[in-house]
Amino acid sequence: MRLIRPHISNVKTIPIYLSFLCCLLIHLPAGYAAEQEKNDRLKELDAYWAEVSRTVREGDFEGYKATCHEQGVLVSGSKRTSYPLSKALARWKKDFIATKAGTIKANVEFRFSQRFGDETTAHETGIFLYSFTDQDGQWKQEHVHFQALLLKSKEGWKIMMEYQQSKATQAEWVALAGQSKK
Repeated sequence: MRLIRPHISNVKTIPIYLSFLCCLLIHLPAGYAAEQEKNDRLKELDAYWAEVSRTVREGDFEGYKATCHEQGVLVSGSKRTSYPLSKALARWKKDFIATKAGTIKANVEFRFSQRFGDETTAHETGIFLYSFTDQDGQWKQEHVHFQALLLKSKEGWKIMMEYQQSKATQAEWVALAGQSKK
């Protein structure tokens, strides 16, 4: 009868395998928690962008203003300028009033190519499509590459910086449809 002895190299590798298994078990819950946190953040941000769209569509100026941080900044790549969002809001107010009155129609949609963040900060990159009717009732569209920096406080998410980088094309807009549409 022949005795089977474990090979010495196999015995020596057992602690290595056990260490690896312990590392996996320790980090696995953290990975799930991080993924859940990301999903929760994206749901909140999706709700934020839906609210922005609603306010534009309904001409709700005060609602739109509430989505902006009081010290927010608008950056225009095409105009090579930056200024407080409060100045942009003052300029856009007439369009909200006209939309609410039914004189014009407006809509904005968002699609994202990149979304980073944690529980209180977010950096979103993508394209927005702003559609509106002119004085003759003809629909016009503007596709714009943008980045948004948002902060979350007890009042919810607020845009701190909106960077309207450059014009986008319809093809670029369509290409983002598979990645994200919000």
